[in-house]
Amino acid sequence: MSDKALPVVEYLKLPEEGEPYLEGHQCSLCGAVFVGSRTHCSRCGGRDCMKATRLSNNGKLYSYSIVHRSFPGIDVPYVSAIVDLDGGGTVKGNLVDVEPDPNGIEFDMPVEVFFGDALGRRDSDGNSYIAFFFRPVSESH
Repeated sequence: MSDKALPVVEYLKLPEEGEPYLEGHQCSLCGAVFVGSRTHCSRCGGRDCMKATRLSNNGKLYSYSIVHRSFPGIDVPYVSAIVDLDGGGTVKGNLVDVEPDPNGIEFDMPVEVFFGDALGRRDSDGNSYIAFFFRPVSESH
């Protein structure tokens, strides 16, 4: 049985040295930033102008949904969120450390990306998965 950490998505990078991060691609023509790998820019139509870039770990809550029904084995309710990252890129993930109640969640609230175990999931070789999540930025940050 192995115990190598694996990313849950291809744009979550787990370098041998240093902290995990999300990778996007930025257009060298118009500056647009997108999550994940691509060779063409969706904003300006530029071709072969995309360069890999490390995305920010900070952003603002753009939208969210409180999920009450999910696959078996997934605890509900939870908050599924879309976050606009500082410097560009929009990412979907789970917002944690908040009650799943609309009265306690504010649009544009500052959030940070953090990385952790993907709910104990493992592949057939016993490798664990690393996921990313969002949490509100406290006033003291």
